[in-house]
Amino acid sequence: MAKFLPLAQAVAENLRDGDKVAFEGFTHLIPTAAAHEAIRQGFRNLTLIRMTPDLIYDQMVGMGMAQKLVFSYAGNPGVGLLRRVRDAVENGFPNALEIEEHSHAAMANAYEAGAAGLPCAVFRGYRGAELAKVNPNIKPITCPFSGEQLAAVPAVRPDVTFIHAQKANRRGDVLVEGIIGIQKEAVLAAKRAVVTVEEVVENFDGLHPNLTILPRWTISAISVVPGGSHPSYAHGYYARDNAAYLEWDEIAADRDRFRAWMEENVMRAKSEDFAARVEGLRAGASLRSVA
Repeated sequence: MAKFLPLAQAVAENLRDGDKVAFEGFTHLIPTAAAHEAIRQGFRNLTLIRMTPDLIYDQMVGMGMAQKLVFSYAGNPGVGLLRRVRDAVENGFPNALEIEEHSHAAMANAYEAGAAGLPCAVFRGYRGAELAKVNPNIKPITCPFSGEQLAAVPAVRPDVTFIHAQKANRRGDVLVEGIIGIQKEAVLAAKRAVVTVEEVVENFDGLHPNLTILPRWTISAISVVPGGSHPSYAHGYYARDNAAYLEWDEIAADRDRFRAWMEENVMRAKSEDFAARVEGLRAGASLRSVA
């Protein structure tokens, strides 16, 4: 059952060294505040799982937290490379990083299999693709009914999943609006789930019945962190901070500049600072850092 906790406590109680962890969000609702809190607490030897690793995984890899990355498309959206990830893969800096690359379709099916309690996902998505040459976790399989050649990948079952959402009610149910991505399945597939939200409301009365709602029994902890997905956007609350993504490319390109930025804007910051970003964005400013 969901407990309402400060973010630092929610992360400390649910994330452990060596965990397989997903920080999921697709285009918006990326759980930046939760990732930054994990960085501050200094976890190590993590297997980071995500459909579209972007800035937060670049930051976590650059801070030496990850031993493996399971992903589909690793990039700074609309900009280019994840430079800290590339440095880790090519140069082993700050430590070597194992990678397991998939397609979006494979990751989505693997999360669904995990949510359903199945050992693997079977689908058509790898026909004609060559990822199997570099990823031994992509296996050919023959349908026992039709004889059709398909692909199988292991189910994704994180130890803990972190997501950001718009609302929680006081009972501990969570509401997600807009582009859902794979957040629902990532929560249902995980042993533990932590959700940061923009606000807590009494109930969800008057909202469309087809909105995605995660019931309280699927969630371990909820933390109220307004602005917690910046620089990504939260549908209905604030816009994407495009300038932050552009600037990140320059910051991450240099090891020393990256470390200095992280020290100032993450290590010395607090989750409460995300609220200031929201006010700045609503006022039309581009806030490229916490400070």
